[in-house]
Amino acid sequence: MKQWLPYELHTHTFHSDGEHSLLELANSAKELGLFGIAMTDHNTMSPLLERDQVELETGLQIIRGMEWTTFFGHMLAIGIVDYLDWRDLGIKDIHRGIERVHRQGGVVGIAHPYRVGSPLCTGCYWEYEISDWKDIDYIEVWSYTFPSIMNSNQRAFQLWTDMLNQGYRISGVCGRDWHVSSKKVTEPIAVTYLSMETRESAAPEQLDLEKAAVDALRDGTISVTMGPLLQCSVQLDSTNRVYGIGEEVHVVEVADTARVRVEVDFSARAEHWQLADQELRVLLMSNKGQIAELNLSRNESAAVCGLRVEGLIWLRAELHGAFHNSITMIAFTNPIYFEQHQ
Repeated sequence: MKQWLPYELHTHTFHSDGEHSLLELANSAKELGLFGIAMTDHNTMSPLLERDQVELETGLQIIRGMEWTTFFGHMLAIGIVDYLDWRDLGIKDIHRGIERVHRQGGVVGIAHPYRVGSPLCTGCYWEYEISDWKDIDYIEVWSYTFPSIMNSNQRAFQLWTDMLNQGYRISGVCGRDWHVSSKKVTEPIAVTYLSMETRESAAPEQLDLEKAAVDALRDGTISVTMGPLLQCSVQLDSTNRVYGIGEEVHVVEVADTARVRVEVDFSARAEHWQLADQELRVLLMSNKGQIAELNLSRNESAAVCGLRVEGLIWLRAELHGAFHNSITMIAFTNPIYFEQHQ
């Protein structure tokens, strides 16, 4: 059975520069209604020695990983088994490092690519030379708390959009870069929902659950939000099949049209965010720019529109409205892709 499950994908403990232990971090994540976290301490996997015990004690899934923290950028490696060194790689050698992660079955993500760098944060700003963007699995397009209003995140979001427009299928996620206790945070927190198969969490099945999360990151079955969960699907008028987030629509007829359905689940983690009753705007964005706008609310939480699919490469939904005293993007989905067959 597939479910949408909330994750935090960028976390730290006192094994690097965080304030808390893995157990304290996991307990805080449970209090926030999260299903799982990725453990991504800087250049170490040592907190994962406690992983099995902490998972058993808290019921929280912990995905193995690390934040490759270098002079030329920070790269998240998620789903790896063993520690990976970066010190033999120069600014032109990032693809060799990516290959090491992929060889272990993991995925790589560019962390906070436009965060202010040295001397405030050595290597935070991404400077590695990427010769083939197909090697990049995801970009952390939202980072830190209340991420939508930060200029560095807006630049990262535009980078992601530019890559999608060029035909690259790269996932977009959020990462809190969680270092401090939640009790010190007053700003909104974004989470990454992954659509994945789930099972009863007996110990032998945890690795299967980890693989499912890594596959979701690789495949882009992802929706990101600071509030309610945003959903989007496409159905071609010439077929009965419904395509979801991260899937590929096979377009045979150039003149084909599609029904796009968007829906907002206001019940998802509802106790962990506040959103005033209002008419929310859902923008349908694509390689052609904005192609539609729909209005949703708690009373009317779903809407459908028709559109022509000729020339479409990708399509995503973005939820906008008044949130935390700002007019901002509240949530976005990853793309549904289109493959034009003529």
